[in-house]
Amino acid sequence: MVPERGVSMSKYYVNKFLYTVDSDPELLKQYGENPRALVARWEQSIGPRLNDYEITTVTSLSDSEREALVAHDYVALFEMGAHFFLSLSIFIGLYEDEWTHKYGPLSFQREFAARLQSWKGREYPSVEA
Repeated sequence: MVPERGVSMSKYYVNKFLYTVDSDPELLKQYGENPRALVARWEQSIGPRLNDYEITTVTSLSDSEREALVAHDYVALFEMGAHFFLSLSIFIGLYEDEWTHKYGPLSFQREFAARLQSWKGREYPSVEA
């Protein structure tokens, strides 16, 4: 689902989610086990933190961003402009072991690429925040 022209996603916030969760093994585990709960908790208490002393109330996820994160829908995230490497990295963290065990090495990466095949030869969505 690509947003209409003029409708932008909070790319910084989505990318911050992807980076923060991928960087913390416990958050990544929780995201795999109960994505809806982790996304809600992250949005309420982790995402707003700028550092140990400051928080922001300016940024939040849109409904479509939230649902794409909950559904682990990396195609929708890509189409909305989430950073490709951050998306690939977090979903490798979630799925690589299972897919490697079932289908062999690099199988999840191949699946990821196959699901984005429709973008081959097209201009990618901007990752500019």
